[in-house]
Amino acid sequence: MCALLPALPSTGTRAIYMARGVPAATPSERLVEDTFYVTEGIEVISRLLPLEKGVDVRAATELVPGVGVDASGRLYGTPDRPGTYSAAIRLCAGRVCAEEQVTFVVLRNVPWSPRALTFPGRTGEPLEGRIQIAGGPSGVLPTFSVTDYDTLPAGVSIGPDGNVGGVPTAPGVSRIPVQICVAGNCAGVVVTLIIV
Repeated sequence: MCALLPALPSTGTRAIYMARGVPAATPSERLVEDTFYVTEGIEVISRLLPLEKGVDVRAATELVPGVGVDASGRLYGTPDRPGTYSAAIRLCAGRVCAEEQVTFVVLRNVPWSPRALTFPGRTGEPLEGRIQIAGGPSGVLPTFSVTDYDTLPAGVSIGPDGNVGGVPTAPGVSRIPVQICVAGNCAGVVVTLIIV
């Protein structure tokens, strides 16, 4: 005779969520990311990502002054006060819910500007460079995203840390659109590669 295991662990035991037979997370680790860096006065464009499918997100109040979350986990609004905030959210799958703490670091809006956007190189030789910025809040690293990969020349890549590298295979001038974000404060730039 087969016995069915209860859906929830008994008192005093600890549940381990399984994905393909491998422990995915302990009960205190239900989100891919639980700390968010955002900028005062800049609209939040982000999402809470639960590790499990079919999870609704619920919050009793605003997460941060000016920022809320919907049931799909989409964060919305514009933070209006710098500081560090911790908020409790509930992740629910059906009638089973669990509480999770989320931290928001709201930074002051410190202007920044891009630097070093043109990189010369030679066909067949390693290309080394780094997109840089001036200004921005201290201690926050910018992220870099190529927005049109078709514009990258063969053999060249631009990483999320701004490193420009690879070995170009053909001469020419390429203009690559890149989005730079510093704590949610984003701007588009064009990186120029001049390969001879």
